[in-house]
Amino acid sequence: MEQATGEIGTTLDETTTCRELVRFATEHLRASVTVDLAAEQPQSQPDGARTRARTATRNPRRPGSGPSGSGAPGPIPPGSAQYGPLRPGPAPHGLHPPGYGPPGSGLPSAPASIGAGAHRLAVPLAVHDEAPLGTVTVARTAGGPFPADEVALLRHAARLAARHLGHARRLAATEDTALHLQRALVAEPGRPHPNLEIAGGYLPAGHRTLVGGDWFETVRLHFGRSLLVVGDVMGHGLDAAVDMNAYRAALREVAATDLPPHRVLRHLDSVVAEDDARRPATCLLVRVDPARGAATFANAGHLPPAVFGADGSAELVDLPVGPPLGTGVGGYEPTTRPLAPGATLLIFTDGLVERRGEDIDVSLARLAALRLPAGSGPREVVEEVLRRLDAHTAEDDVAVLAARIRARAPQ
Repeated sequence: MEQATGEIGTTLDETTTCRELVRFATEHLRASVTVDLAAEQPQSQPDGARTRARTATRNPRRPGSGPSGSGAPGPIPPGSAQYGPLRPGPAPHGLHPPGYGPPGSGLPSAPASIGAGAHRLAVPLAVHDEAPLGTVTVARTAGGPFPADEVALLRHAARLAARHLGHARRLAATEDTALHLQRALVAEPGRPHPNLEIAGGYLPAGHRTLVGGDWFETVRLHFGRSLLVVGDVMGHGLDAAVDMNAYRAALREVAATDLPPHRVLRHLDSVVAEDDARRPATCLLVRVDPARGAATFANAGHLPPAVFGADGSAELVDLPVGPPLGTGVGGYEPTTRPLAPGATLLIFTDGLVERRGEDIDVSLARLAALRLPAGSGPREVVEEVLRRLDAHTAEDDVAVLAARIRARAPQ
């Protein structure tokens, strides 16, 4: 039992926990082991109805399962604990071990891999009176029935695995909630004018990061113009997300006054500098004027944007860089440049390009060297850039926003 405590539940991953349980039970009971996980209960199913969703199995007597094909138990390589749909059916000879039942009974049917004449033992994957998460079934044709000490050992291992599986599922639910919260905060910017096509994307930094401080936004201004925003609050976690939301709310209020981008940054900097609890943030503002075919930039410590031409070539926009927001130093300068017909502007946070141990100039050069299909619109630019820069494996959050002036219909 002490060995089980050290070997089962070493990670917060369902698949790994099931494999550890299979390995432990196979070694100590010298039996064929099946871990049958019940699916999370869908809302549409009646109470008590559970679906046989995944199984992990290992047979110690399968030829080649040990060293040199001896049939002795050997280590389980990745992927050997098989997961997949298991065809339901009645147990051999109509017998149903504890935790199993006939079709329609609301209980999973015994695995078809357990042959006739074998000694069988099935225990629930459950902790005390909690609802079972599934069933562990062991079977062997040699060695006789399972004595009381082996039954107690299997029950202990199953309870231990069930506890860790419960932790893993609760963590997964928490992460899913946090990811939906983050996407609600950053992935639905305000409505720009209809004369501007936009597309955005957000990727969290790995599956264990909950929320962070990366964000983007669009604000509709007068005379057909739109303000595009991307920002990055320093740090990660809930505090960064809270500060990010505060920056975003303040920016919307200031931008509504229709100040030039550099004055919007100046105002935000002074407001944030008065609050010692706020984390500094980098921010890039772009005011797009479709009627003039021009964009005005202002940069607070952020990476430069890129412009993809109609031919798919990329160019980094050279901008003066002011200090991050929250320092109280100010000193932001505007830069205006044409935005050619068919060109797509891309603004982003540093997680898109930065890689550990690499100079930032090298990272930006990789982005500038991209060649996309001619005529790529905002959505295609976002998808291609995320894919080609392998942003899905980035070590930091990634937020990107692409915009293109919508072509006017011929009169």
